[in-house]
This record gives sequence, C-alpha cells and structure tokens, in this order.
Amino acid sequence: MTDELLRYPIGKFKAPVSYTTDDIRHWTTTIKLFPGKLRHAIIRLNEKQLDTPYRTGGWTLRQVVHHVADSHVNSLLRFKWALTEENPTIKPYEEADWALLPDYRLPVESSLKIIEGIHLHWVALLESFTEEEWNRTFVHPASGQTMQLKRALALYAWHSNHHLAHITETVKTF
Repeated sequence: MTDELLRYPIGKFKAPVSYTTDDIRHWTTTIKLFPGKLRHAIIRLNEKQLDTPYRTGGWTLRQVVHHVADSHVNSLLRFKWALTEENPTIKPYEEADWALLPDYRLPVESSLKIIEGIHLHWVALLESFTEEEWNRTFVHPASGQTMQLKRALALYAWHSNHHLAHITETVKTF
C-alpha cells in the first residue's frame, strides 16, 4: 500500500458544494455512531498492537485515539463558540506536538470515555440546530478561512472515518 493510501485511507477531505438535509443527517449519524465504532475497533488490541504506527513515521494507534479525543474536544468548543459569539476566531493547536505529550502514552480507555462524552454533547447540539445555526461561522486564524458549522460537521464526520480507517486498516495487518 502506498504512503498516500496509508495516510489517507478514505481519501482527502473534499468540502461539499452544497449541503442537503440528508447530508447533515448522515454526518450527524456518523458523529453519533463513531464512539461505538472506535471502541469496537480498538478494545481487543494489546499494548504492542496499540503502540503500532499506522504507517512508517505515523502515529501509533494509541496516539490516534488520544488525538481524536483532543481534536473532538476542540471541535465541540468551536461549535459552541460559533453558536454563542459572532464569527469567533478559534484557537488552533499543534497536533503533532500534542501527540508527544506524556498523556498520549496512557491507556486508551480515558480517551474513549472522553470521546463518548463529547459526542453525546455534540450530537445533542447538532440534532437541535436550525438552518440559521448551521450557517453560523468561525474563523481559523492559521488559514484565515471562515467556516460554516455545516462544513465543519462534514469535515469532522470525515475526520472520524479517516482515523477509524487508520485503525481498522492497521488491525488487518495483525
């Protein structure tokens, strides 16, 4: 398998050109079901398997799980800021540096619990949105891009499936 396929097992994110109610429902369902799928994919792995990188030079499966917890905590906060402030500028973070911190060596159970809790809160918000709320925005200071929440939902549904595929594809090699 090529490095590009290992890095992006479901392909790179492509922003939709339009957003239908069915798309939003589908992406919300992805967010809702992701914690269970992640737990199912990771729970039977031993320590050696968890410490296996999904590609040469890539994160270990353990780091992937911890990264998803951090990323989705940040996403929930971004959604809440966009709902309660006018086009807020969000705070980016250095994902690669965070992955080197000592908490990324912890057992994955703590991050699985974080993901379950975050997604419960996130889905409660998503399922309550009006059309106006889907159009609310935040600004990412690194790119200067203004992002609507419906685009952010599409991105994070992709992000969930992207990292789930890192795990499920790696598990096939054990």
